[in-house]
Amino acid sequence: MKKRYLILEDGSIWEGEARGADADAVGELVFTTGMTGYTETLTDPSYAGQIILQTFPLIGNYGVCPADFEGVPAARGYVAREICAAPSNFRAEQTLDEFLREQGIPAVVGVDTRALTRRIRESGVMNAAILDRVPDDLGTLLAGLRDYRVRDAVASVTCATPASLPAADGKPRFRVVLLDFGAKRNIARELSRRGCAVQILPASATAREILAAHPDGVMLSNGPGDPAENTAIIREIGALFGKLPLFGICLGHQLMALAAGARTEKLKYGHRGANHPVRDLHTGRTYITSQNHGYAVLTEGFRAGELRYVNGNDMTCEGIDYPDRNAFSVQFHPEACGGPQDTAFLFDRFTDLMERSRTHAAR
Repeated sequence: MKKRYLILEDGSIWEGEARGADADAVGELVFTTGMTGYTETLTDPSYAGQIILQTFPLIGNYGVCPADFEGVPAARGYVAREICAAPSNFRAEQTLDEFLREQGIPAVVGVDTRALTRRIRESGVMNAAILDRVPDDLGTLLAGLRDYRVRDAVASVTCATPASLPAADGKPRFRVVLLDFGAKRNIARELSRRGCAVQILPASATAREILAAHPDGVMLSNGPGDPAENTAIIREIGALFGKLPLFGICLGHQLMALAAGARTEKLKYGHRGANHPVRDLHTGRTYITSQNHGYAVLTEGFRAGELRYVNGNDMTCEGIDYPDRNAFSVQFHPEACGGPQDTAFLFDRFTDLMERSRTHAAR
């Protein structure tokens, strides 16, 4: 097999075998702990600008089915201990290697993913390059890696034109605008299942344009990159606050908090996987959640909202309620496919919020 190298910005070189596209790549190396759901991971636009490292040692054993896609792949590269060459599943339409080649994503296999994960946990997220040969001038490469940043991430993954999804039963109870910051498709599907006619708008949509559509509520989607970079979007969300029900997921959660005056910080190595515990401070109940984020909202001194959910591992913010503004948000993914669906009830909470808002407006 052809050799391929993963070179980290700390200068370490990891030799493996080439899979996927015949190409070089540079990105932010992040690990995800999911044992399943690799198709959903690879098609999640939230991984824009990143190289995905799978901690589970065997990936691809049930192949790839396009019906499971969450969006257009945006990851820069892929790293796994072993990728199955002969998947066994009646739904599979291609192997993972074929999918990676088709999507132009280079992969490295055969490396010690356990040791790589431990290095990131100890040192923090690092940039890395996937190359077919180690360059003679390694210092120049390392300097470039240290300068690499994921920039303009939302603009690179948002939809180019508006789209729509009708209510699943053909009888819409609510009209919802879904702001696409890199939205996973199952967000719109979950809304549709609950009787929502969903209008999907690009991230550049203004508050005036959104309100002109007369929706019953607005959904703020997940997405990639540094939330604080999106100053124009934050301003428009601020203009929507209090005017109609809002529900934010992942990046949408962070942007809503920033619009309310909070701050965000980059986590050492983020939360990515399908097994993250989240505790509801109102009930004391803990849920197992799917997560994919590298930033967290700082709630110390934050008074515009009420901290509702916290991460069971590191106590970071996982959700905020804004009872005075008919809004709430969560850092985790209640729409998870390929992951736990313990918190899908949050979509019901959103439809209840729209129903109450409509009833109140009619009085």
